[in-house]
Amino acid sequence: MSSRREYPERPIPGVGAVVLRELDGRAEVLLVRRRTEPMAGSWSLPGGAIELGETAREACTREVLEEAGLVVEPLVEVECFDIILRDAEGRVQYHYLIVDMLCRVIGGELCAGEDASEAVWADVQLVLREGRFALTARACTVIRKALLLNEGLE
Repeated sequence: MSSRREYPERPIPGVGAVVLRELDGRAEVLLVRRRTEPMAGSWSLPGGAIELGETAREACTREVLEEAGLVVEPLVEVECFDIILRDAEGRVQYHYLIVDMLCRVIGGELCAGEDASEAVWADVQLVLREGRFALTARACTVIRKALLLNEGLE
């Protein structure tokens, strides 16, 4: 596979992490502000491309550590979907196949890492009901699904 992320020859496999915690009776989700394209400056769930020889779970753990300084344990797959972004001429500029996983924190300290300019714990209600952090509709759907899955694990 080509290492080019922009205008790739084929889809790039990637992961996203839905890291949840409860604090003072309210649910929080880990968000990062993207430092690089695509979506530079936007808030999102942590994640990125899977490296050669790495499992999706290993990639998820690595990406959260790199972007947010936290060690996580991936628990269960939440959703698998494509992100396809086209340029002004309609050519595929980015194409990722993403596996989002529900994760729990098992160590580390929250801090923005190499691919993120900020990392925060965000109140899920502010994110989903009030639209703070301006997440994509897809990210909000994934968070909702993860909340339901998390209830089943407790």
